[in-house]
Amino acid sequence: MNHAMSIKEIPTQIKNADLVARRRRQIVDAAVPLFIEKGFHKTTTRQIARAAGFSIGSLYEYVSCKEDVLYMVCDAIHAEVKQAVGDALARTDRGRDALAAVIREYFLVCHRMSDHILMIYQETQSLPLQWRKKVLENEIAITGIFVDVLARLSASGHLPRMDDKAVELAAHNISVLGHMWTFRRWFLTRHYSIDEYIEHQTRFILGYK
Repeated sequence: MNHAMSIKEIPTQIKNADLVARRRRQIVDAAVPLFIEKGFHKTTTRQIARAAGFSIGSLYEYVSCKEDVLYMVCDAIHAEVKQAVGDALARTDRGRDALAAVIREYFLVCHRMSDHILMIYQETQSLPLQWRKKVLENEIAITGIFVDVLARLSASGHLPRMDDKAVELAAHNISVLGHMWTFRRWFLTRHYSIDEYIEHQTRFILGYK
């Protein structure tokens, strides 16, 4: 997905790439609870710096503005999904088993990053257009991961033949069912563990009896 956002677009004064990645993840993890509690617009960079254990000067070595932090939340979700799906595919290439593994790892990412995903959905509509477009592009990039997996398995005969529209719709179904764990967790967690949820939804997606 050529138009997907990239964290490399955010300028930094630090040359050590590993250090930048670690510090930015600290910033993301500190910012998400603040954004959920206070809202994006009412959260200040000074509050984010304090929660991350940084001085405000140190924070600005890794980001140039508050919008960069939201950008990094999106990137963190996308990177984790991509890594999890890649790992799942590396373990198996057998049709439905591969798809079931991909679904499982994606849903586990949604479980681990529930607050991050919820915050993105809560705040997207209040962002300026350019940032809203970046968030939506990232959503499409994540769905594109599932498009690639489904298209490959369909073309190889491991799944029934599907045209492009069917593949795209199936990919969106997987993406949204993962997010449903985030949106409805107030109800779902009272009735299902994450493993039970994954099992039921996998059967639903794959058409198992």
